[in-house]
Amino acid sequence: MKIKGTFYVTTKTTMAEVFGQERWNSFMTRLAEKDPYFKNVIMSITLIPVEKLIVIFDEICKEFFNGDYSQYSMFGKVGAKYALSQEGPYKSYLLSKDIKQFVDFALPKLWSTYFDGGVCTTKLENNIVHFKVTGVEFKHHYFEQCLMGYFQQSIKVFGRKTIAKQVRGISSGDEDIYFQYALKDS
Repeated sequence: MKIKGTFYVTTKTTMAEVFGQERWNSFMTRLAEKDPYFKNVIMSITLIPVEKLIVIFDEICKEFFNGDYSQYSMFGKVGAKYALSQEGPYKSYLLSKDIKQFVDFALPKLWSTYFDGGVCTTKLENNIVHFKVTGVEFKHHYFEQCLMGYFQQSIKVFGRKTIAKQVRGISSGDEDIYFQYALKDS
């Protein structure tokens, strides 16, 4: 499965802003020495194997966050905040003013905008957003946390805060990824 380079470009921009362009460039030089894939130019339209994105996120956690892999959730949240902002490439997904329509139609489209595999289904029921992904093969708990953070932030950018809960995950041996987002009163 591959993911659109937008995820990488947003991470690169954010990391360079926070830690400095020189430190980012040095990091990428060392990473390219370990894995020649990262010698390639990665643009927002580049399709990156998910395994390579996991490599870069793992290395970022080691280098910049002292091995704190809980930062994966932050990568997802930052990505959504940018992608759905007024300057972001996917702001049109926020045109709906109805939360049910946003959940039922925009969230699955966001998935297919980024990923070339897997099937995303969503449903709003009893003030809980049910988010499921089937047909993916990567097994990486922290990358699942990145996804959970991305879609939680997407709902927040839409205007609703949530409490996120992972119900199932492929990294735990389940057949799918299943998150629930309980909508909070605004």
